[in-house]
Amino acid sequence: MPADRNTDLLTAGAIAKELGLPDAKVKKAIKDLALSPKAKKGVCNLYGRDVLPKVKAAASK
Repeated sequence: MPADRNTDLLTAGAIAKELGLPDAKVKKAIKDLALSPKAKKGVCNLYGRDVLPKVKAAASK
């Protein structure tokens, strides 16, 4: 069994860091787009890498 099979999942903070955007803009974009997380770990929502282009487009408006 792999040690961590969620390596392709990112938190809102990790998405912000990867895109070079403020956390607040990324969180607002996720909320506005009504994106649902692929997984949850505790209170953290984890999103797939497929949301990066959507979030980047929404946050840059």
